[in-house]
Amino acid sequence: MERCAITPYGREAGSSRVRVYGWLDRVGADFTVGSYLGLPDAAPSRLLRRPLALARAELRLGRLARARPRLLLLHREASPLSRGWWERRLLTSAEFAVYDFDDALQWDDGKDGLARRLAPKAGKALVAVRHADRVVAGNAVLADWAGRYHRDVVVIPSCVDPADYVPKTDYTLRDPPRLGWIGSAHNEAYLLGIAPALTELHRRTGARLTLVGTDRPSLGVLEDFVDRVPWSPERQRTALAAMDIGLMPLPGTAYSLGKCGYKLLQYATAGLPAVASPLGVNAGLLAELGLPAARSQDDWVDAVLGLLGRSADARERLGRRAREVTARRYSYDAWLPRWTAALELGRAAPS
Repeated sequence: MERCAITPYGREAGSSRVRVYGWLDRVGADFTVGSYLGLPDAAPSRLLRRPLALARAELRLGRLARARPRLLLLHREASPLSRGWWERRLLTSAEFAVYDFDDALQWDDGKDGLARRLAPKAGKALVAVRHADRVVAGNAVLADWAGRYHRDVVVIPSCVDPADYVPKTDYTLRDPPRLGWIGSAHNEAYLLGIAPALTELHRRTGARLTLVGTDRPSLGVLEDFVDRVPWSPERQRTALAAMDIGLMPLPGTAYSLGKCGYKLLQYATAGLPAVASPLGVNAGLLAELGLPAARSQDDWVDAVLGLLGRSADARERLGRRAREVTARRYSYDAWLPRWTAALELGRAAPS
């Protein structure tokens, strides 16, 4: 086997789609891809319903290790059941192995439940960093941690493709205004952290909240002014342009510091003005994009009202600048040479 990519999720999962499939679609190189169960996440409830598929997935990892690929790309983790043994075996089986991660897995010790405590991501991330030939980190915070255990760490952000998003062209406010958020069901709870601000904004302006992700209600009293759009590639492509302001709140935790700012880049790629928590890479992104930051509940109210109170022309200038910056600095095209170099795809195969 020449080249192999291993990711814990299928293409529908944002992390795998952005960090693995998005690159493989562009490089024109043949990769055998192992995506465990091919699911959008590895929630214990999903896994327990598929015992036979789990067994087959574990056996498949063994076959991939025995194949001893020339190049192995491992994203995040090999198996949700592993405590590091699969990561070590797979990375050491390859002639050249690259470990890629885009979240603060090193600080995820499984506090969310018993199943996650049995195989916490923190331990296997450390194993993977130590046994890879090269580490690719999604931002400088992650790279700084990885650099304590490995001398060869490359920073490559989570990139966007401007062609995947219909750009916003009409900056006249909807009636009522549309605040927007896009993401996974697991991260939707971050909106509860700014629930008082969102409630106040709804009271003052009638603003409604469009959520692109799951169609399962989970936000309590906020659901009174929430409109849900189930995620699909096509809905993602068009939904952001129909919003007025994008939102990216984050809790003030160590885990948030490792976030790669992808949601903010999605808004910017669609030309959508946005407000975000200035944690981790978000602080620098907001400054580059010329968008407001918010820390407190009052900050969120003031920042959103400030954007809503600007003229349509002013919001358009913000959106166009954000789109231009992301295309130039955070697109796949901008980073493709560095990614192919990190995986040494130009290296000649042994004769």
